Amino acid sequence: MRPSIPVALALLALALPAQAATTYPLSLDNCGVTIIVDQPPERVVAIKSSATELLLSLGLGDRIVGIGFQDGPLPADLAATGANLPVLSDKLPSQEVVLETEPDFIYGGWESNFAADGAGERPTLARFGIATYVAPAACRSVPPPPLSFEALFAEIAEMGAIFDVEEAASALVAEQRSMLEAIDRDDRGLTALWYSSGTKTPYVGAGTNAPAMILEALGLTNIYADIAEGWTSASWEAIVAADPDVIVLVDAAWNSADQKKRLLAESPITSQLDAVIHERYLVLPFPASEAGVRNVPAIVDMAAQLARLDSAE
Repeated sequence: MRPSIPVALALLALALPAQAATTYPLSLDNCGVTIIVDQPPERVVAIKSSATELLLSLGLGDRIVGIGFQDGPLPADLAATGANLPVLSDKLPSQEVVLETEPDFIYGGWESNFAADGAGERPTLARFGIATYVAPAACRSVPPPPLSFEALFAEIAEMGAIFDVEEAASALVAEQRSMLEAIDRDDRGLTALWYSSGTKTPYVGAGTNAPAMILEALGLTNIYADIAEGWTSASWEAIVAADPDVIVLVDAAWNSADQKKRLLAESPITSQLDAVIHERYLVLPFPASEAGVRNVPAIVDMAAQLARLDSAE
C-alpha cells in the first residue's frame, strides 16, 4: 500500500538535503504581475480546491483563514487536516467577505477569482498590503505554455519559497516524481474523449491543460489534442465520428459521472458508441481534473482503471 502524502512527505524529508531558507523580501512574476512577499504569509485565503489542497499538502493548514469556491470534498489523506477550515462561500467570495478575514495572502486557482465582483482586483488588494497569487496553469492574461508536470512542480516549489517551507515542497515533488515514474503507460494505441460537462453541447478536454497532460501520461490519444485550448466545446456528432476507444468522465457534484453515463447510454446519438456499449469509462473527481497536486495520484488511479478495461479492438 502506498503511504499517504503526509507520511510520504515526512519520510522523504528525512532523506533530502536541507533546503536554503527563503530570503525576504521575495519578488516573483506571477501571471504578468510582480508580487512582493515581505515575510512568510500567516493569514491566507485559498480560492478553488487546487489552491487549498496544495497548501494542505505542504502542511500549511494552520495559515488558512478562509476558503471559497471548493470543487468537491478533500481527498482522504487531507480530509482530517482540512476538516475545520473556515468556508467563506460555496462560490466565489466577495472582496468584502475576503477582507473581513484580514488576509496577507490570497491564492486563487483561477485568474478570474481576482475581479471587482469577486475577491477583488489584484492592484486594489496590493494597495491593501495583500499579496495575490494565481495558479500559473490558470493564467489567461499571459497565456501559459501547454501544461507539463515540470510546470506543476515549479508551482509547488514556488509555494515552498513563498511560505519558507522548501523542504516540504521538495519532498512533495520527489514523491510525485516517484509516483509518475512507476506508472506503466498503456501501449494499446487507444484514443480517448475527456468529457468534462454539458449535455446538449459537451465540454471536453483539449490540447494544452490538465486533460491533455493526464491523457498523455496514461498513453491515450486525445481526440481533441489539436485544439490549442485547455478545454473546448464540441458536438456529439463529431465525437461519434471520432469513435473514441475510452471515455474519461469527470465526476462533479453538479454533473456526476453516473449522470454522464446515463446520458451517453440513453442518447440515440451516443448510445451506439463502442465505448458506451462496453462501458469503457475512466472516472476522476472534478478537483483532480484541473492542474494541481491531485493530478499525479489521479493518473495512478486511472492507470489502474485503464488496465482493467478490455482492449478496444
